[in-house]
Amino acid sequence: MKYQNVFKRYEIKYILTSSQRKALEETMKGIMKIDQYGRTTIRNIYFDTDNYRLIRTSLDKPAYKEKLRVRSYSRIKEDDDVFVELKKKYDSIVYKRRIAIPEYEAMDWLAAGGEKPGNSQIENEIDYFKDFYEGIAPKVFLSYEREAYYPEDGSDLRLTMDSNIIARDYDLSLRYGVYGKNVIDRDLTVLEVKVTNSIPMWLIRFLRENDIQKTSFSKYGMYYTDHVMGAHRRDTAGGLLYA
Repeated sequence: MKYQNVFKRYEIKYILTSSQRKALEETMKGIMKIDQYGRTTIRNIYFDTDNYRLIRTSLDKPAYKEKLRVRSYSRIKEDDDVFVELKKKYDSIVYKRRIAIPEYEAMDWLAAGGEKPGNSQIENEIDYFKDFYEGIAPKVFLSYEREAYYPEDGSDLRLTMDSNIIARDYDLSLRYGVYGKNVIDRDLTVLEVKVTNSIPMWLIRFLRENDIQKTSFSKYGMYYTDHVMGAHRRDTAGGLLYA
């Protein structure tokens, strides 16, 4: 299977109502087309420390932040490949590096103290990340339905629309089904504009005319804030959460 394993781009997020999404889909006709996969259900396991250092840092909106996740595009078995992704953001630019390995190898390596499966540069970077954030472990399962679009003319732009965002902090395996709590209202869609250069004028015009403002929305961050933070604060009375 061929896949892109290194990304460098801007990723700009917006929240759309159902009517705004319909308007965008109408505007995109003849300009953008859905990719070959159609609507897919993306599943992720997010890793973090015991005191949720990674997501707490991210929510503070620093100039630099990073995260580690394991991703699949369908419900999988232990021998099926998943993506192990190291994602970093610095000065508004997103850098993503990933490898594809069997699920059981990924979880043995990242969650059970096993050895890294190979010796590539990306595997070494992920292994360093795992050692640097001592005690990192699976913390949240998060899924959503995605439609991805690319330009008819082959230019540099990718749009993704994510809806039905669901998360849980138990049953942390990609082998299980999709269930948990809604992260945002089911009528809302997270639009991500992914470019290496500039946003095209037709899209700028659409966003301006529909009064759609960019947001720093984080799916994992929203779930953590709404469903994990309070319980974690109670469990760590004495200041550990904010240490």
